[in-house]
Amino acid sequence: MRLFLAIQFDESMVRALTEFQEKLRAFGVRGRFPPPENLHLTLAFIGEYAAPEAVMDAASSVTFRPVWLRLDGVGSFGNLYWAGLEKNEALVSYVKKLRGALAARSIPYDRKRFSPHITLVRNAVFQGESQWPQIDPPKGETEAKGVSLMRSDRGKHGMIYTEIGWIGRE
Repeated sequence: MRLFLAIQFDESMVRALTEFQEKLRAFGVRGRFPPPENLHLTLAFIGEYAAPEAVMDAASSVTFRPVWLRLDGVGSFGNLYWAGLEKNEALVSYVKKLRGALAARSIPYDRKRFSPHITLVRNAVFQGESQWPQIDPPKGETEAKGVSLMRSDRGKHGMIYTEIGWIGRE
């Protein structure tokens, strides 16, 4: 099972992100645009791991307190284009504790430094331009009330993400 821990967004945040994706398309950006239901903030990518219960136990051992997330700018990692989030010490502290709980239980995860971003386009290509289009970044905010354990499966038309566990409060 391919697993990751993430924050999923409410409808207003997803709408802000998908509207920005449409602007990118209108500027001629091509690539793989994640569908609205796949837009999320990854906290820890675990990868292939056969014990989701162990991941849930580790994640449940860290208290999650609701936190406000605000979109802030855009950027890229090579040909991956993303929306960034305003600096949030509470989120960074939580992720550090969450990853510590995974490590304490020998659950493997991608150890890259946490860089909060939401993937907007993979394999981005720009028609007639060698730079990212100059578009006002998306605006939006949401209160994250919990963390989802997600399973990732390859489908006919891209990845399918399924929530298999949730930690937080309603």
